[in-house]
Amino acid sequence: MLKIGIIGTGWFSGVHANILNKMEDVCIMGICGSSKVKAEKYASNYPNATGYGEVNEMLDRENLDAVYICIPPFAHGEIELELINRGIPFLVEKPLSVDLDIPDEILKKLKDQPLITSVGYHFRYRESIDILKNELNQSTIGMITGSWMGSMPGVYWWRNQQTSGGQFIEQTTHLVDLLRHTVGEVKEVYAAYGSRSLPSRYEDVTVSDIGTVTLKFTNGVIANLSNTCILPEGDSKVGLDYYTDKGILQLGFDTLKISKKGEIAIKEDTTDPYVKENEAFLHAVRTGDTSKILSTYEDAYKTQEITVAALRSAKEGLPVKIG
Repeated sequence: MLKIGIIGTGWFSGVHANILNKMEDVCIMGICGSSKVKAEKYASNYPNATGYGEVNEMLDRENLDAVYICIPPFAHGEIELELINRGIPFLVEKPLSVDLDIPDEILKKLKDQPLITSVGYHFRYRESIDILKNELNQSTIGMITGSWMGSMPGVYWWRNQQTSGGQFIEQTTHLVDLLRHTVGEVKEVYAAYGSRSLPSRYEDVTVSDIGTVTLKFTNGVIANLSNTCILPEGDSKVGLDYYTDKGILQLGFDTLKISKKGEIAIKEDTTDPYVKENEAFLHAVRTGDTSKILSTYEDAYKTQEITVAALRSAKEGLPVKIG
């Protein structure tokens, strides 16, 4: 029986907890929140879980096999370092932080004390991504355009640049990561950010509400990713369009549209990528076989590096080289 702890009481904690709660030989033993009251209320949804207001108290009292870290970007650092010190594998939700300072420290620690890690880039586990990669292997990619267009999340920390990192770091990172997974590594970024409407609609908004980023890959491919968070709630557009010498591949939120010489085929995802992500991580915890984990902390660091470089480019008005 795998004994699991969860740090965080937000939406993502619930996504993972509800999946874990249905798995055989898995038991949620502890849930840690920003307050004990909040954690106890959350833990009441799971039969064997105890709520905690302090991470170390949970780790001291529960003999955990793995921990899920589902916290805001600004809260990372001490938790990961404590888990590494204790040798407890962890799955952490993206992004890794608001910048590179904390991920640098964690990555250095992981190199000194290797540990099973997984990062929540769940899009990699979609069925359509394997189909997409197969199509790309049979063609020459010219360029890619992508978008993450939506409304501003309601949580207090999201509108603050210092606590969320901004939309490209907090949300559009998923598209950056998919491009790395399907195309290759990025060597240079150039970004332009701006503010159009959020500061006049909400108080204390310091994040940009529009942005576009050009990515140059080491293999010569060029991609452009744009995002905004000014749309009304309920309106959104998220996806990537790959333009190749064989046709157009359009990746939506849960479909892949393949267009070749006027013929169109649509592939729909039928399995939950969150489930596959959890299964891969827990398989590694049980067996030591990490081959099914598609995004380790070390790999996810490279995605973080790109999104942070984009923020720097937008501030300086100049291209930024990666690495």
